[in-house]
Amino acid sequence: MRARKIISTIGFLTFFCLLPAKTPAAPPAGSAIVSFGSFSEREGALFVAEDQGFFRKYGLDVKLVHVRSGPVGLSALSAGETQFYNGSVTGTTLGAVAGGLDTVFIAGLVNKLTGAFVVNPAIKSPADLKGKQIGVQSMGGGIWMFTMLVFDHWGLDPKRDKINFRILGDETVLAQAVASRVIDGSYLGYTFASLLERQGFRILADTAKLGIPYQGTGIMAKRSYVKAAPDTAEKFLRALVDSIRFIQEPANKAQAMKSLAKGLHLSRVEDAAEGYERMAAMYDRRIYPNVDGIRNAIRLLGTVNEKIRRLKAEELVEDRFVRKIESEGGL
Repeated sequence: MRARKIISTIGFLTFFCLLPAKTPAAPPAGSAIVSFGSFSEREGALFVAEDQGFFRKYGLDVKLVHVRSGPVGLSALSAGETQFYNGSVTGTTLGAVAGGLDTVFIAGLVNKLTGAFVVNPAIKSPADLKGKQIGVQSMGGGIWMFTMLVFDHWGLDPKRDKINFRILGDETVLAQAVASRVIDGSYLGYTFASLLERQGFRILADTAKLGIPYQGTGIMAKRSYVKAAPDTAEKFLRALVDSIRFIQEPANKAQAMKSLAKGLHLSRVEDAAEGYERMAAMYDRRIYPNVDGIRNAIRLLGTVNEKIRRLKAEELVEDRFVRKIESEGGL
């Protein structure tokens, strides 16, 4: 079994996220730093909210910061260096919470597994992944978790099937590694997956069609922060709701594509076309966190980690802001 490797990974991530840190001064009211480790159309709501002025609409001064991995993002959240983390339920997240970090999901933006598993054209079925090199951004992070959920669905075990994970970088790096055949495959968001498909690489699966329960991209914050700054948390979520509504309005397609291309550092706006179409479909306006999706991740990782097995999905959710927005007709 892969138990020892997963246990040591989660243990390290828990330790890493909870290292004692000097608590920085609280940010001014209405200010927030938001970190994100993924780099795909899943972050589109943030990019559009910033570029189209939705944060400013609610009087917020929001700074978006891309970090190299989930552990770095959660470490910054733990230390109070950031106020929100845009990410998924992962080994990193669950390991940190099991270790005592008071992080909760205050919203769920993408409440399902999305993206594509892209492989070398010679790979024609999941069974062909045995003995292959698969790229991830970090062990325990989002891409690793997406990959593990897909492997679990396919009945693959990385250790038994001699599948080797290679830690390379974010999705831009992973896409380049697939294209140059440094690795045999990787999970990717739709934007980068479509670019590779045009080059002849195979989409082995559209993960959204696999029906895997999952809490995809959501907004995480410390309980202590949302208790101390409820107004900022609520306004931040209202801005994201407006951003999602803007994205899903067909008349705004050109502007939303420009914002997405800008956020992803794409040289051509047209390269964001596939990502935009997927982005518009993947977001849920009822941005409640997906309790069943969190529970599924606990099930998968709880088999090898007793502390994670004891977690209750309902206790990782704080949905009072979403409930308030919905009660006022905001969703």
